[in-house]
Amino acid sequence: MAISTVTHVVLTGGIGSRLWPLSRKTLPKQYLELFEGESLFEKTVVRNKNVSSKTIVVGNIENYKMSNAIMSKFSKPFTHIIEAVPRNTAAAIAFAAFASEPEDILLITPSDHIIEGKSSYTLALQQAIRLANQDYLVTFGIKPTKPETGYGYIEFDKENVIAFHEKPSSKKAENYLKKGNYFWNSGLFCFKAGRFLIELEKQEPEVYWASKTVWDANQDGFLDYDLSLNIPSISVDYAVMERSKDIKVVPAHFDWSDLGSFESVYDYLVQKGHPMDSNKNITIGTSLHTTFIGVKNCILIYTADALMVLQKENSQEVKQVYQQLESIASPLL
Repeated sequence: MAISTVTHVVLTGGIGSRLWPLSRKTLPKQYLELFEGESLFEKTVVRNKNVSSKTIVVGNIENYKMSNAIMSKFSKPFTHIIEAVPRNTAAAIAFAAFASEPEDILLITPSDHIIEGKSSYTLALQQAIRLANQDYLVTFGIKPTKPETGYGYIEFDKENVIAFHEKPSSKKAENYLKKGNYFWNSGLFCFKAGRFLIELEKQEPEVYWASKTVWDANQDGFLDYDLSLNIPSISVDYAVMERSKDIKVVPAHFDWSDLGSFESVYDYLVQKGHPMDSNKNITIGTSLHTTFIGVKNCILIYTADALMVLQKENSQEVKQVYQQLESIASPLL
């Protein structure tokens, strides 16, 4: 493998609306110390520190102090890019690429995923870095364990991507699972900084040039609000990955969860020995004695100002509660 400078790019802009009321605008899920006493953000940095020689954190103005507090635990210096207003992942990754040398390999990871299986993860990264050195844009595919409707899918043939598919209906998801050549889209990427920028300019020139204007005007990593509003808000999947001809997919044989719903949080906590009753009901956030009668697979989530009970299979509907509260500008967000 050619020697490359690998930069770990941590994306920290998400709110985690499907984990309300635990996750709030003032304390998004990546900063919650729910997971064995560490935040997901800290776990992400630790997981990637040995493979990378540099770290870039891309986040927003609301989160950057929390990110700095976590990064201060590590002796290694890092670059912090602070967005004045969220403009989605295509722009966030572009900023990291503009802050890097063209030949630097960027390992892009969200800050709110759980990944376990260190040796499998390292092997997947090595494979991705090898392909990135050959000027491919690399994504990581997760083998589905169930017909999940909350994820996008990657249709593949070996390392080659046939097509990307949006979040499917239940029927389509079951069909993907039967066919066997569909991965979950993990949101992890690996490519050379310069190669990504070339592809972004080709596929979405407006995003490229507006992002470059914002980056060129940055003040110690802080980005200008008014200039940022000119950047179209587009995901990296739509802007680049779904359109480029130079995409490869690396199969991920490690355990992965984006903890994007209370169902996945439930599964993770139970796996780690979190107490549950005989009908597989659990509580999160309270040590009060709680009794469930006549219900199964339920989660009670307790915070100081909100209480929610849900059937774990209905976890995707939490986002609707969040949107309803957002529509009335509730202080509970």
